[in-house]
Amino acid sequence: MQHHPRHIAISEFNYGLPEERIAKFPLPQRDRSKLLIFDQGSIRESVYTNLPDILPSNTTLIFNNTRVVFARLFFRKNTGGRIEIFCLEPDSRYPDIQTAMQQHGSVYWKCLVGGASKWKPGTTISLGIDSPAITITAESVARESDHQVIRFSWNADMSFAEILHHAGNLPLPPYLNRTAESSDHDRYQTIYAEPEGSVAAPTAGLHFSPELFRELDHKGIRKIFVTLHVGAGTFKPVKAETLEGHEMHAEFLETDPAAIADILNRKRVGKIVCVGTTSLRTTESLYWMGVKALKKPDIGAEELEVKQWDPYETEASGINAEAALNALIHWINKNKLRRLVIKTQILIAPGYKLRIADGLITNFHQPQSTLLLLIAAVVGDDWKKIYRYALEHDFRFLSYGDGSLLWNQT
Repeated sequence: MQHHPRHIAISEFNYGLPEERIAKFPLPQRDRSKLLIFDQGSIRESVYTNLPDILPSNTTLIFNNTRVVFARLFFRKNTGGRIEIFCLEPDSRYPDIQTAMQQHGSVYWKCLVGGASKWKPGTTISLGIDSPAITITAESVARESDHQVIRFSWNADMSFAEILHHAGNLPLPPYLNRTAESSDHDRYQTIYAEPEGSVAAPTAGLHFSPELFRELDHKGIRKIFVTLHVGAGTFKPVKAETLEGHEMHAEFLETDPAAIADILNRKRVGKIVCVGTTSLRTTESLYWMGVKALKKPDIGAEELEVKQWDPYETEASGINAEAALNALIHWINKNKLRRLVIKTQILIAPGYKLRIADGLITNFHQPQSTLLLLIAAVVGDDWKKIYRYALEHDFRFLSYGDGSLLWNQT
């Protein structure tokens, strides 16, 4: 059983991040960002265009192919006041994001509401656009501790995905402190983004260009695509003194038996490198789902979900990646599912042992964040050395910043 991180103090994962080191805009070319390479305690610099020569030829890269939705909607009250609604995730009455996105006429969504105190209960607010002519109304039907459930209705034969595309705004990270520009519509999406559902980009993938993909293919480096729809909780700071007081956000994971089998086959013959923390959370979640399916073959889908502390409280000694992933594939096939669509709340923190990934490509993350805790799980206390080097050598930080290739040290 892995060391339990419950009592880790978040204050131990702080560092000074000057405002000027936060990249407010991306570089003109995706693959020209700097790349810090960390392996066996040593650091060297390169750029993403050199990645095909840096990675061993038997490497497989795992990408998260989710697409960011235009999740910010600006409504007007009858009095003219503006209310911002940020769509977080579908209400629990829908089995998954794609089902909710395809709703016509109305939909229920969990949202954050800016200016909520000015919105009287029982009243609706509206949003109108001219091309095409659509009127969208919003009504708050439930208030929870950290969100509201909003019922959206509209007068056009469109899915909710189409409504967001026409009426919504791109949700740039709050630390950029700027409104989205037209160029962000392209640059805040990966070139391989497909299924809609994220409110934040899997930013490690923003560095990959079509040219870089071609060079990776030429080198024989394989690519596998999985889906984890990134929620706003990825920006949620850890406000509790220790991890025990922090509730990890849950996100929808999607994949199929063929992709899981491909991961297993590639793990047998080479290195697995996850592109981004969300890809890492996805692959490691698959392992723990497989452990559950192996120990209880008739397990239900809800029990199969990975909860925050599962990796630290589930006995898995002697269960390797091959056994776990084979058990998960068997469970999916036995339940006659074409795709696995399920939530994960996995928390990867110091003390966690990676079960599938051998390395991680990722950007530089905020102080005192669960993302930084994940980095520390991969490289141990050397995260301080890595971040100090990046700050001293003009690396750009956060979503539009530079990145790193971190080989697992733990």
